[in-house]
Amino acid sequence: MQPFKGLKKLIWKNTVIVFFSLSLLWFSGVYVYGQQTSVVTNYMFTHLVFNPAAIGQSGGISITGLIRESWFGFKDQDGNKVTPEDIFITADAPIRVLHGGVGGMVEQDKIGFFNNTIVKLGYAFKTELGPGNFSAGAQLDFQNGKFDYSKFKPSDPNDELLRETGNKTDMIFDVDVGLFYRVPDKYYVGISGVQLLQTKGKTTNYQLKRTFFVEGGYQWDIPNHPEFQLQPSAIVMTDGAAFQFDVSGLVWYNNKFYGGLGYRLQDAVSILAGLAIKGFRLGISYDIGTSKMMTYSNGSFEIILNYVFKVEGEKFRRSYHNTRYL
Repeated sequence: MQPFKGLKKLIWKNTVIVFFSLSLLWFSGVYVYGQQTSVVTNYMFTHLVFNPAAIGQSGGISITGLIRESWFGFKDQDGNKVTPEDIFITADAPIRVLHGGVGGMVEQDKIGFFNNTIVKLGYAFKTELGPGNFSAGAQLDFQNGKFDYSKFKPSDPNDELLRETGNKTDMIFDVDVGLFYRVPDKYYVGISGVQLLQTKGKTTNYQLKRTFFVEGGYQWDIPNHPEFQLQPSAIVMTDGAAFQFDVSGLVWYNNKFYGGLGYRLQDAVSILAGLAIKGFRLGISYDIGTSKMMTYSNGSFEIILNYVFKVEGEKFRRSYHNTRYL
């Protein structure tokens, strides 16, 4: 049985590596940078934002809040602040009766004169598979977008769309799905698709873009120094016309403090730091631009807060044969 177990572990490990590598090669056929969905530097802590299969992975009631301001200091020619701003709040929990977990997210996304409020509600089925846990999830995506046309100054006076006045709003419905596999304290890999229906607004002419994500991460305990851990991770995103690739490396000390660096293709180098104490985690990051956008801005800043309420009890009730406990 021992050789069989070793072979089984080796097969699972190589399967994940091959899956992740092929996914990267498939996505690397697109070289245009840019995206419609929000950029998140702390993606290794916010799987739920782009993959519903990550729901219920924490083993308790997990609540996360994230605030990001991209390219702060950037203004248009009239002095209006038009930098992208994002606020996320996610919550999820495992539900044994449902053989998985339930969760949701609220996001406020602002860029220029466009505001978008996003609400997502999802479920993930979870089961043991090989040495780890496999989950498949889906969620409903409700988006309420608003354009303030009064602030646009079209260079073409015949542009019928930008000649609109006042605010235009739309309620858009869409669907996200994903798969996620994790071996605790070893590695994880996930793939997901969001905004699959590519719904188009009726009054704003705003249309969602179908976007796919592939992510993976690994935990390596440094030999002879068990208090240190190295955690590299990467995520690839594409909507078929735009491509984004992020890679990061974090060094943890005693599972309480971490620091590291990240790189976003053709956009920024990131500095990350944080701490985790008794279920609470705080993280900050600063993106130093590597594109021409850095000439007009002061980089991007992000802060993330997370707390996990442990609610799972023991899997099996203990029994006692001593009469004192009857």
